[in-house]
Amino acid sequence: MPTDKRPLRFVIIGAGMAGMLAGIRLKERGDTDFTIYEKGDTVGGTWRENSYPGLACDTPAHSYTFSFATNPEWSAFYAPGPEIRAYFEDIADRYDLKSQISFNTEIASCRFVDGRWRIVTTDGRDDVADVVIAATGVLHHPAMPDIPGLASFAGPYFHSARWDHSVGFDGKRIGVIGNGSTGVQIVSALSKIAGTLVHFQRSPQWIMPCPDLKYSDADKQAFRDDPAKIEAVRNGPEASARRARFTAAIIDLDSPELAEIQEIVERNLQDSIRDPDLREKLRPDYRAACKRMVFSAHYYNAVQRPNVEVAVGTIERVEAAGIRMKDGSFHELDVIALATGFRVDQFVRPMIVEGVGGQSLDVLWAEHPRAYYAVAVPDFPNFFLLNGPTGPVGNFTLIDIAEAQWTYIDQLIDLLRAGTCDAVAPSRAALENYEERRTEAAKRTVFASGCRSWYLDKQGVPQVWPWSYAYFQHVMATPNLDDYDLIQRY
Repeated sequence: MPTDKRPLRFVIIGAGMAGMLAGIRLKERGDTDFTIYEKGDTVGGTWRENSYPGLACDTPAHSYTFSFATNPEWSAFYAPGPEIRAYFEDIADRYDLKSQISFNTEIASCRFVDGRWRIVTTDGRDDVADVVIAATGVLHHPAMPDIPGLASFAGPYFHSARWDHSVGFDGKRIGVIGNGSTGVQIVSALSKIAGTLVHFQRSPQWIMPCPDLKYSDADKQAFRDDPAKIEAVRNGPEASARRARFTAAIIDLDSPELAEIQEIVERNLQDSIRDPDLREKLRPDYRAACKRMVFSAHYYNAVQRPNVEVAVGTIERVEAAGIRMKDGSFHELDVIALATGFRVDQFVRPMIVEGVGGQSLDVLWAEHPRAYYAVAVPDFPNFFLLNGPTGPVGNFTLIDIAEAQWTYIDQLIDLLRAGTCDAVAPSRAALENYEERRTEAAKRTVFASGCRSWYLDKQGVPQVWPWSYAYFQHVMATPNLDDYDLIQRY
């Protein structure tokens, strides 16, 4: 451990996966002067916010754990949501993080004044920090659909991230709006108990088949006895090949890997859906992986149940008794679940963030959120983002991303610890160069191949990482300090 010359005060915003990672890593370095501010009542981030029926991770469970805290107890290859939440709760206890988390506390503003960050909470408390780590995540501001008449619906309706567990679903007429991973999981679960269920889709999704593999007690014991078996699931030949295939597919429209994925999802549709009319209704008119891939072992079975209907098209309006489509058809409903996603362009907002000279992050992000290699912003010194804008959020495992980003950020913090500088931020030229290269590359990815998705900004440019996993690992390994301004004092 290096000899630190300068004690630093840290504020971490968010006690989800990334915020806990930052706290753990700081404690390992001996940096114990930090507070994690969390707007919710416990840890877990999106796994606290979401509790809908069928909730599961679409990343293999053993890959969705911290590299330093693997878990041999997962019940399935794709872990259910409650187990993931329990994992993060256990991590918080194991690493004694809760004593340094201020729960039910939302940050109203962060302002860089006289070389330090001044933080004010929504309940009026003040704090000060040398370094701010924004680990607010992406999927935490629910996007409510702009559907005429929604408020006039006579029954209960709610967003998937605000699930109302007081509502009973057995035998009810259920409408599910939205068909990303969340909508697919909800339909797969509720179709078993609904009287009738209508799945409303603006456009159908390609479904990637995945194994419904449950781990037996013997499997778990094998994982306990031999951690190498966990590592094989995480980074063995099969996992590496899967990651390499998907990476090559999204960055090159003409790649054989994308052609292979297209063949897999088309065959899945053809082999799974017996009724040719339903099959065509469920056939997307865009390339596979243009939208975030949906993985499911159960959805195609669910939509073929006699009590399930798929409604593809535009909703005209919601009425007191149900939903009327633009084609005039009407669906009587008792309850509506809104699987309509999140406002993914918010990141740290609505928090006010002002950098050097009172420069506003809202102004810098007026067109779309920007950050140098997704982790830092010019004129906002000592302000670092985990899973920030234009990172590989839809490309690779989020925990792997956050761990790599922390390795990068920690090297910048080392400059502050050692007294090399008082503050560090990327130059404006570095951000502009990164954004120019990234934008041109993003236009050549599958995300720009002709579909509507939450990856696209107002100009239709994907706000994603457009390069390979190997390149991400390369640039995260060591910061290029030529692209940074090292400031001695303010």
